[in-house]
Amino acid sequence: MGDVLSALLPPAVVATVFCTFIIKLLRKEMAPRTSDGRLLKEVDEPSSADTAEAETVSQANAGPATTEDGANGAESPSAEVPDREPGPDDR
Repeated sequence: MGDVLSALLPPAVVATVFCTFIIKLLRKEMAPRTSDGRLLKEVDEPSSADTAEAETVSQANAGPATTEDGANGAESPSAEVPDREPGPDDR
């Protein structure tokens, strides 16, 4: 029995180390990334003062907004294509 355990112990240790390395590698590769490929951890987040200033600027640039204006209120720039009348070729 001791011979079997001593024979199986080194491959078990090697397999455990290998699996641990693969799991770490996969976790790193599956981490969320930005559109340019950088990890989200590496992206510098703006400070709270910068965020407050950015919100103030964006609100000033937004102008007055109404609930009536929106996607449904916008007019389409393209003209509608008229329906084709059925002819003798249509069945």
